[in-house]
Amino acid sequence: MILTLLQIAAIAIVAVYLGRWRASVCRRNAQSWDSLLARLRPDWSARELSDHFLWKEGLCATPEETWRRIQGANGLWAMYQNARVMLEMADFAARNSDSVDCLLLETLRSDAMQIRVCVLMALAHYAFSKASEGVRVNAFRAASIYTGMAARMTQLLQENAAVILPDFVAAM
Repeated sequence: MILTLLQIAAIAIVAVYLGRWRASVCRRNAQSWDSLLARLRPDWSARELSDHFLWKEGLCATPEETWRRIQGANGLWAMYQNARVMLEMADFAARNSDSVDCLLLETLRSDAMQIRVCVLMALAHYAFSKASEGVRVNAFRAASIYTGMAARMTQLLQENAAVILPDFVAAM
């Protein structure tokens, strides 16, 4: 009796998972460029982090200055969310263009995961020790990867969807 209930529960869990997965795939495929741009955080911009933001990698600030410029945990959370959106933009470009550089896509995916890990580590440290040196270093590392990802995303759009590039630059 218990074995039958466990089997039914397992089948139900798998069915629910597959249903949710299918719905998310359909939702992803129905996204438009404008809907992706609208999901970027409009209340926060990383323009202060670099002199050539969106065009060149690298920061022009120390970890302490970076922490101040990103506005602490608020900027970290914005980077976390925007990294996911930029990853979805890269996937959108890959689905809608035949000439996307596969290495660039893999780099963008790697950047997004590194940003998200760095941000989560920084937020976990921040929850326990406020703005300690470890928090600022993790925030600096996340911001550095974020500016690189934004520059690579700009490159991807420039090569494959130049018409869309001004909208991306304005949203960032």
